[in-house]
Amino acid sequence: MELTGADIVVRCLAEEGVDHVFGYPGGAVLYIYDAIYKQDNFKHVLVRHEQAAVHAADAYSRSSDKVGVALVTSGPGVTNAVTGIATAYMDSIPMVILSGQVPTAAIGEDAFQECDTVGITRPCVKHNFLVRDIKDLAETMRRAFYIARTGRPGPVLVDIPKDVTMATAKFTPKRGEIKMRSYSPVTKGHQGQIKKAIQMLLAAERPMIYVGGGVIASGAHQELMKLVDMVGAPCTTTLMALGAFPGTDPRFVGMPGMHGTYEANLAMQNCDVLLAVGARFDDRVVGNPRHFSQNPRKIIHIDIDPSSISKRVRVDVPIVGNIKSVLEDMLPLYEQAAAETPRNGAALAKWWEQVEEWRGRRCLAYERSDSIIKPQFVIEKLWEVTGGKAIVTSDVGQHQMWAAQYYKFDEPRRWLNSGGLGTMGVGLPYAMGAQMANPGADVACITGEGSIQMNIQELSTCKQYRLTPKVICLNNRYLGMVRQWQQIEYGSRYSESYVDALPDFVKLVESYGHVGIRVENPADVEPALREAFVKHKDRLVFLDFITDQTENVWPMVKAGRGLTEMLLGSEDL
Repeated sequence: MELTGADIVVRCLAEEGVDHVFGYPGGAVLYIYDAIYKQDNFKHVLVRHEQAAVHAADAYSRSSDKVGVALVTSGPGVTNAVTGIATAYMDSIPMVILSGQVPTAAIGEDAFQECDTVGITRPCVKHNFLVRDIKDLAETMRRAFYIARTGRPGPVLVDIPKDVTMATAKFTPKRGEIKMRSYSPVTKGHQGQIKKAIQMLLAAERPMIYVGGGVIASGAHQELMKLVDMVGAPCTTTLMALGAFPGTDPRFVGMPGMHGTYEANLAMQNCDVLLAVGARFDDRVVGNPRHFSQNPRKIIHIDIDPSSISKRVRVDVPIVGNIKSVLEDMLPLYEQAAAETPRNGAALAKWWEQVEEWRGRRCLAYERSDSIIKPQFVIEKLWEVTGGKAIVTSDVGQHQMWAAQYYKFDEPRRWLNSGGLGTMGVGLPYAMGAQMANPGADVACITGEGSIQMNIQELSTCKQYRLTPKVICLNNRYLGMVRQWQQIEYGSRYSESYVDALPDFVKLVESYGHVGIRVENPADVEPALREAFVKHKDRLVFLDFITDQTENVWPMVKAGRGLTEMLLGSEDL
């Protein structure tokens, strides 16, 4: 059948099972928007800024294991989207971004609202396409979804000139799986390497399991649980992997790295065999690689992306493959080998004694107060009120770290934050995307008075689509993480980190048609949270918690230092 390019775009989205598209119209994509108007296969969500469209699509993917889709126009539409694309790229989130482009004849002529979309986005996408011929449009769309969701996931951009959307061509429905000769990611792990890893784990006296976001991306959390059961080792998960292993399990030693727990960092540094599963040894986790490599240990690294292996830390047994597939192969082989080669139970028991001694430092303990709200206390009460079942989105800063430390995530895809790029302003759009993907779920957006103002216009989107996240604003009137670094590293010279022109958030939120609550007394924290999640369950509620301005995130490993060189509190300054 003959279809316009715009109709082909819409048909391809329906073929891929897309339920929601987040976007903002403009001249270059008006034919696509006209085609959207005439269909009912998916719902379009009109945001108030293109950055929020990509963030919302990103969270839609993170919280549902679907490919998120964003639609933006040419020029400023796509440049506004770049921050969201880079955020998804750093965290390996499968997305497809459709961008409008000026007509093919005008490309390179500095036409109105033209930019080199392919060139601008090349460093922050898994792949991108410019469709110059309508005959290539359907196949390109299908390849985009295939590339986005396979191998190491990531965002894929399809740039579509306006004349391609208005032209017509024969459309053939999708048949079978997409195959690309130039792209064939490895999914099965090498059996010999898996057997080497098993023997190494069985011989270990101080084993440690270090888990990254790849476990969640591949849906391997159940296999991970079985592996931890078999090995009996302490387990640590990165910021991106919280929920991949239950936060309430006694074998969970917390998050590692810059703001990780004392016990996780000491165990990472002093284990004799480290099994890294879907993690990339980034700078915020291992600190100084030279310091990390001082202690002799054997490292096993499982990852879908071969370029991530031995990139920062040399490993002894690399296993390239899909995490779920590798663990499915590893589990029966480990069980069989363990039956033939009994473990050194005494050594493992001694290792756990050491871990419990480190845990006894209670590194996350903080000074309670009856007169001023401590931000950690708010997160603890949020966990109690929601029963640990909420989908929690976060902006970036101190509040992000407190959320990661004090909200115990027992399930995957309930913690959504910008890990790699550290993007302020994601929290509210993330909450929108998460609620669209999970209608009926409790969604909490943990933010600060600085971050929330970067995309606060999306309160209008929430009103239009009756979205009801609860916004937990830890308001300390500072750009908190900047202030903390300035205190510790820059002699308490607080250059441009104090926010002294804040709006009345309650009035602002109410002007958008939502509920605003200001909380200044610790005794009112829990009642306010219960009011938000119970009484106003069907409303967006903005809780403005006025918190201690001087509170810092501890523990802390300063930049360039090693994992064992932690500051546990202000007494270490």
